[in-house]
Amino acid sequence: MANITFKLRKPNANTQQLIYLVYRFGRNDKLVYSTGLKVLPRYWNTEKMRVRNLVEALGKEAINERLNLLFSASENFCIETKAKGYEVTKESLKNFLDVFTGKTKSVNENTFHGFVEAFLIRNKERTNPNTGKIISYKVQQEHKRTFHYLQEYERERLNGKQLDFNDITIDFYSDFTAYLQSLGLALNTIGHKIQTLKVWLNEATFKGINTNNQYKNQRFRAVTEQTDSVYLSVKELEQIYSTDCKSERLNKVRDLFLVGAFTGLRFSDVTSLTKDNIKGSTISIEQHKTGKRVAIPLHPIVINIWNKYGEKLPKQISNQKFNEYIKEVCKLAGIDSIEQKNITKGGFRVRQSFKKYELITSHTARRSFATNLYLSGFPAISIMPITGHTTERAFMRYIRVTPEQHAELLRKHWIDSGQYMKIAK
Repeated sequence: MANITFKLRKPNANTQQLIYLVYRFGRNDKLVYSTGLKVLPRYWNTEKMRVRNLVEALGKEAINERLNLLFSASENFCIETKAKGYEVTKESLKNFLDVFTGKTKSVNENTFHGFVEAFLIRNKERTNPNTGKIISYKVQQEHKRTFHYLQEYERERLNGKQLDFNDITIDFYSDFTAYLQSLGLALNTIGHKIQTLKVWLNEATFKGINTNNQYKNQRFRAVTEQTDSVYLSVKELEQIYSTDCKSERLNKVRDLFLVGAFTGLRFSDVTSLTKDNIKGSTISIEQHKTGKRVAIPLHPIVINIWNKYGEKLPKQISNQKFNEYIKEVCKLAGIDSIEQKNITKGGFRVRQSFKKYELITSHTARRSFATNLYLSGFPAISIMPITGHTTERAFMRYIRVTPEQHAELLRKHWIDSGQYMKIAK
């Protein structure tokens, strides 16, 4: 296989050099993997990519035999991977070579633990079947956290016994969720853990590794509840826009947040905007999460921010840092009204009070966009393609509209339609 070659790190050196296995992925990408073997460059045959058959080349037979094994194993791995319909990637080939050379232990995917460990490794190159794009870092971290909680559960509740597929029963579900509640996790957080567990089990079932289908029982469900997430009114957004944070770091976060609040784009889409996405006075972008193209007119505030940075936006920072900084921004802007939040935590319904800025995250921008448009009388059916909601029911759960605001919308409708005037006559 021409894609696999062996090269020396420094072919013209006078000292022993490491031999590297090189696998090329097209013209511009390659995996360079250390075999751990060394040879003096003068004993190396560049054309044959093996140690020369010279008396003074000590250990040549052992080195060449090892190189032959590495070549054959790598070649067979690539052939078998492609035959199964998978793509050979740098990550998958490196993981295989790590196991083959003994750098890491092989895992038995026929066990639950072995399957999940292998799944977590493949997660770095796994694609979303709906979009064809690599699974996001956030989702990858959720999978790792879920496995961590399962391992903690095994230590605490099973005296260290490892779960296997046949152990994932309705009784396990009840005990595992009770354990997570005892840790004080919120109901939605527990729901995410169960949903992730079901992703693993679906994959293992599809591959014929798991035959226990109790996880498909309707009682084995990822329970969720509607959260009391906040939104920012147009007035509050303008208040933030007019606030000078006296810090370049915070001003950049403020501006990115406002772009999200006046476009409805997710944080990952906002930070990936380029000139190519601007068509006249409209943003046209394929959303990272859904793969669907949306077109959004440029709001005056977005235009000002876009021009401020020379027809681009500030560089992306981690979502964690963004959420930390945007709270500082909103505190400086005086977004400090007292908000009540209900949450199921540790199995109990708890009501807590917060200053509003404490509840602001990157996602608040998107929720504010949808809520403000709806309250202005803009039809939900026209907002949904931007937010990605496929049903009006899901959209109405997403936005934050109080009963009083619904009443005001109805009153406005009666006034605009002239019904108040008819009654007055």
